[in-house]
Amino acid sequence: VQLQASGGGLVQAGVPLRLSCAASGRTFSSYPMGWFRQAPGKEREFVAAISWSGGTTYYADSVKGRFTISRDAKNTVNLQMNSLKPEDTAVYYCAARRGYGATSSIEGEYDYWGQGTLVTVSS
Repeated sequence: VQLQASGGGLVQAGVPLRLSCAASGRTFSSYPMGWFRQAPGKEREFVAAISWSGGTTYYADSVKGRFTISRDAKNTVNLQMNSLKPEDTAVYYCAARRGYGATSSIEGEYDYWGQGTLVTVSS
């Protein structure tokens, strides 16, 4: 599985932004997916996760109510980010877990990673 994240950019606080993660590989539909982020000078942290079926989602407290993770039949996982704040500035990574596993907020439980896309939120 190869993951390609896109959609990052420079936005003002409050302006929405949508990230996408395109996955290659025919088994992608069975993989739970997640988004993580790494702010300058900080460790990478969990943002959101979605089950392989799309029926279960899980969010970090810091983004709950503002971000929405979704997946479609075209091997794409999206992260809709609303009400962005300067503290959301980070490189955002998408990740995949092998084979019908549960959603997870633990970085080490993901097997595949995209290259990251930079989101900068100005005040």
